[in-house]
Amino acid sequence: MKPLTKNMFRDIAKSKGRFIAIILIIMLGVLIFVGVKAAGPSLNDSLNTTVTDKKLSDVQLISTTGFTQKDLNLAEKVSGAKAERVKYKQVVGSKSHVAMALYGYKKTNKQNQLIIRSGHLPSKSNEIILDQVAKTKYGYKLGDKFSFDKSADLKSRTYKIVGFASSPQYIDNESRGASNVGDGTVRMFAYIYDKQMNLPFATQLNVRFDKLQSKNTFSDSYKDAVDHKVKKLKTAFKGRAKERSDSLVGDNLKTLDQQQKQLNDAKGQLMLASSAGTDVSEQLMTLNSQQTQLTVGYDKLHKQTKTSYTWQTREDLPGFSAYGESSDRIAAIANVFPVFFFLIAALITFTTITRMIEEARGQIGTFKALGYTKWEIAKNYFYYALTAGLIGTLLGAVIGNESLPRIVLALYKQYIPLTWDVKFQWMIVLIALIFALLATVGAAMIVVRRELSEGPAALMRPKAPKSAKKILLERIKPLWNHLSFNRKVSYRNLFRFKSRMFMTIIGIAGGTALILTGFGIQNSIGASGNRQYGEIFDYQAVVRLSNNNSTKALKVLNDNDQYRSSTKVSATTGKVKANGEQVDDVNFYTPESANFDKYIHLKDSKTDQKLKLKDNQVVLTEKMAKILKVKAGDMISIKTASGKGGEIKVSAVTQNFISHFMYLNKDTYKELFGTAPKTNTLLVNLKSQTNGQRNSLANKLLKHGGVMGTSYTYDQESTIAKMTSSLMPIVLIFILLSGVLSFVVLYNLTNINVSERIRELSTIKVLGFYNNEVTMYIVRENIILTILGIIVGYGVGNLLTAYILNQASTALVIFPLTISTFGYIVATVLMIVFTVIVMLITHQKLKGIDMIGALKSNE
Repeated sequence: MKPLTKNMFRDIAKSKGRFIAIILIIMLGVLIFVGVKAAGPSLNDSLNTTVTDKKLSDVQLISTTGFTQKDLNLAEKVSGAKAERVKYKQVVGSKSHVAMALYGYKKTNKQNQLIIRSGHLPSKSNEIILDQVAKTKYGYKLGDKFSFDKSADLKSRTYKIVGFASSPQYIDNESRGASNVGDGTVRMFAYIYDKQMNLPFATQLNVRFDKLQSKNTFSDSYKDAVDHKVKKLKTAFKGRAKERSDSLVGDNLKTLDQQQKQLNDAKGQLMLASSAGTDVSEQLMTLNSQQTQLTVGYDKLHKQTKTSYTWQTREDLPGFSAYGESSDRIAAIANVFPVFFFLIAALITFTTITRMIEEARGQIGTFKALGYTKWEIAKNYFYYALTAGLIGTLLGAVIGNESLPRIVLALYKQYIPLTWDVKFQWMIVLIALIFALLATVGAAMIVVRRELSEGPAALMRPKAPKSAKKILLERIKPLWNHLSFNRKVSYRNLFRFKSRMFMTIIGIAGGTALILTGFGIQNSIGASGNRQYGEIFDYQAVVRLSNNNSTKALKVLNDNDQYRSSTKVSATTGKVKANGEQVDDVNFYTPESANFDKYIHLKDSKTDQKLKLKDNQVVLTEKMAKILKVKAGDMISIKTASGKGGEIKVSAVTQNFISHFMYLNKDTYKELFGTAPKTNTLLVNLKSQTNGQRNSLANKLLKHGGVMGTSYTYDQESTIAKMTSSLMPIVLIFILLSGVLSFVVLYNLTNINVSERIRELSTIKVLGFYNNEVTMYIVRENIILTILGIIVGYGVGNLLTAYILNQASTALVIFPLTISTFGYIVATVLMIVFTVIVMLITHQKLKGIDMIGALKSNE
């Protein structure tokens, strides 16, 4: 082995701590960079693999009158389409009388296969397989009897439970969609043999395209391809709804027409008799009554036979978009947090390598004097840096890619069991490797080149220490004169070694900022729900009236112990345009009474002042105004779902965090839409309720209150809470690794500080300083720098959190910057604890200084 190579290995052995520190810092940087970057794609890939394996349909078509073989043939005319008919209806069942999605099971159907959690699929007509939720939330077990309400209209009302399952149609374990029965929310799904359902036709048509299954279900490419297929399907079904309605009217219409003809003839005869003076008033009343019944029959027939379609893609399935948004948020976080983390790691590594080579000036000078070429001398330091960089990158890449995504997947318990698909992110690893080598080998190249430019004699002499200069504090005489000698030395040394000072502050500030960001991401996402339903919306339920009459609903509410008060509003939906931008699904609210502000608090998004609804002007919510690029005084274009609308002025922008709303008074509504607003919604203030009480009230309102459905803010708050909890694994990982990085950085920089000033420390020790005083000589500087770093970290943490939240926000949600006091306490305490630990380690190291060896002259 060549002398230079031997020397390199001796350097590694002699300074194992430094070598390991470099590897650790690089490893941590790469681990978090690669691991978090891999988490988002792994979530998407895993769900994509799961829904592909279970053959989730690409398009679902629901019909009010069912599908025939002709409909199936129409769907399969679209290139590559494979269609299946399924019986489906919403019913009420279970001991809790909840709304359920009931499907007819057929062995021949291949799409939307269930994930069996326990038991098996139905094999007999009296068997049922239930949603896993029925087991975990409602306490059912295999072998139990499960009953449906009479309104379900099934061959039998009671079935034996033979299995529990999850479904790719319901990837979120909680969300099952809205319902027009029960309490208005589907709570679980179930499958029984389709012949047990008293439906003449299948009501759902599932369509799947084999060629689309190679695409990732969350990719733009897949979404565009599905949209294209849906357009073709709609073209194929054009005119089919009317044709289907006409065919269903059939003989029933002939019977009604015949009855109408007979009635008309009877009326004609009565009129003749009446003209002759006979009294036919009693008979005429009878005929009028029959006419009324016949008219009702006509209306009922047309309603029953009117065909309409509901088109759905995977994005419309319960929980699907939320899952995609969740992985998008992690991807948005990964675009900022790990990069910042890695930059800090790279910066500290660069400093460490630089200091290591500067300490080896004497060796470099000796080798140069012995005749070694610049390349021969330089390459050993390159190899040292390269070895540390490669080992750190390899460990970080493997651990990060293989652990963090799996940890996140394992903790995504609110979703169905996923088939894990964690791909090795080669491109991300390559980027990390480049940065790691720039920080190690790049630093070595720069410093070695600078050192080798000097002659052997200059290199073999110790580098002249930096001369002290007067600092600003010294100019404040009253303060400076009251400081002790040791404190004066510490303050001078802080500014004497500026690069080390800045690196320590950056390291501590970075760690503090990253920990605060971890808490801030979670706190801010949770705050969107808390502030929306705590500061802005002051009601607990929204009741949709079916006939614009609130009398029945208010009677049900007044009989309920949890009811406090309510207000009437006209609620409709539409779209708003401005500056070439458009926002769909905007909720237009028009209050009927002045007490509206007790239920929805409108306040200016900038000044926080209370807002009032002005004539011929509207108030927009914050996110919508941002998308449309409008402010108070600007004009916007409005159109409802029925096509009515026009242009109007924006009076103000109100604070809002979830969904899009537009508020206008009754006069403005009439002017804008040409008709007076009709009360169709109640905003209801309720006392605290249990799940059972919420279900009970919603059921009563649906049965006796003349309402279409009831939605509770509790459900929206629960969704936000789930969103927050889904990010907890990532947050905890951030906090843990940020803490570790901060500790390694502080320890490493303190070691550099000690090694740089070993002669100085030996001198003061020889002069009679006690061990504690020698330690405080160094640690006092660390304490000051730690305090400064923490303060700077507070600011950087807020900026970093704000940037990430902006990247992670969706079209419907604003995440208000919120970092809890607990987050600040944890970040501060961790930095203090790390400083104390490093102080104790440094103290032990300084106690064993070889003063004589350190003070020996090199000349």
